[in-house]
Amino acid sequence: MLHMNISGEILVLTRMYSRERGQRMHSEHESVEHGSAKPGLRYSVSDWDTSNKQISDTAEHRRHMSHMTRQEGRALRNETTSKTNWDKSDSSRRLSDRIWDISRWRETLESCIQEVEKEMDALTLGKEETERALTATAVPLEVTVECLTLREGRRGNELVSDPVEAQLKKEVEMIDGAQRVFQQRIDKAFEQLCLLQVSRQQLTHDLQNKIEAQDIDLSCLSITVTSPKISLKPNPLRIPIGSHLHPGTSRHTNTNSFYGMWAPREDKTIINQLLDSTTPQQWEQFSQYNVARAQEEMQASLQLREDMRVTRVQLQNELDAQRIATVFAIRKRTHHLEQACDETQWQMKSSQDEISDMERDIRSLEDDLQAKMAPLKLVHTRLENRTKRPGVDLCRDEVQYGLVDEANQLEATILALKQKLAQAQYALQALQLHQAHMEEDLSRKKDALFLEQRSLETRGRLASAAFTDVSSGAVVPLTNSSGRHNLELA
Repeated sequence: MLHMNISGEILVLTRMYSRERGQRMHSEHESVEHGSAKPGLRYSVSDWDTSNKQISDTAEHRRHMSHMTRQEGRALRNETTSKTNWDKSDSSRRLSDRIWDISRWRETLESCIQEVEKEMDALTLGKEETERALTATAVPLEVTVECLTLREGRRGNELVSDPVEAQLKKEVEMIDGAQRVFQQRIDKAFEQLCLLQVSRQQLTHDLQNKIEAQDIDLSCLSITVTSPKISLKPNPLRIPIGSHLHPGTSRHTNTNSFYGMWAPREDKTIINQLLDSTTPQQWEQFSQYNVARAQEEMQASLQLREDMRVTRVQLQNELDAQRIATVFAIRKRTHHLEQACDETQWQMKSSQDEISDMERDIRSLEDDLQAKMAPLKLVHTRLENRTKRPGVDLCRDEVQYGLVDEANQLEATILALKQKLAQAQYALQALQLHQAHMEEDLSRKKDALFLEQRSLETRGRLASAAFTDVSSGAVVPLTNSSGRHNLELA
């Protein structure tokens, strides 16, 4: 409506201007024809009255349009104020409802986490009871596994699959033959503890996210239009991609890296769907999935604890031959490592000598390069001074040619020295880099040698180990095979 009124007003003013211009041109023409003493624009009384009326009408029209605009503005202000207050109140109500939903799921997740931890404790106790059924073979197995674990500490190219590792694994297999039933139950319990740990981690991450989301919603509910920290934000309507993912994951992270290989295919489909922007139904489905998965693992753990009551088996404890073969392989590997360390140390000493020589040569090149600057300054000064010779004495004589040749020769010499200095510095850097590489390699070799020596010391425990009859009740718990503290996922 306002746009149509303004367009009509412009049309009226345009017609008035055209009519006045035509009248003005007609009056000028008549004045020229009649030879008026004072040529120029002359208006008639009727035109003057018409102009005054048009001015008054225009003023009234302008006031009317201004009044309409003010009324429409007031109506718009009232309408937008009511709408804004209603939307703000509705958003606060929705925030309150959302906070209640999150609180409800927080209680459910916290309760489920406590149940999972109780089941993990119970399964750990059952696993330790099964381990205590192992007898004299526990010590050889512990020592062999400890040696394998120690050798896993080797770094870089020292982490090789050598005869020592083969002999240790063979010894583990021989011991495992005597305690297969127990070990199967222990391994199954360990896997189940891992599954429970994964479930607990899922629940913990979900709970942490909900706590954070609830804190954010509570903060949003507490702020008002008078809060000092509110401000305009760039693109606040966006949906952050991946903002709901768990810590340590991203949109490009395979779901198996967090949820492990334990989730069935249909469960992974649900997880992949939830890695996109979620709906309230998907949000609730995600927590339902975590709780249901944890309950399934707790039920499986309960069944496993019932199955972990097994009988003891006949022991086979003739491990002397294999122990001797393993010790021989460790000693042989230790000798090879000592030779490799000696060779690396000799190479490092030779390289260090070469580095010292190269550093001296670089300093000599730098000194020589610096020494060439004074002659270059001299020849430049001479050339510059000779440019001030007057008149025909500004002659390109033999002196001039000699100075030019000298300057070119010095610049070429300096360039060659700089190039050679750069080559020397590059060679020095390569030597230093390789020296650092050899130092790191020597450190790895020394660590590997230390681990081999530790393995020999550890295997010394087998010489004094005595095998005890299973029925005597003497049991030795296995190290690094039970306890929740060893189940933390990387």
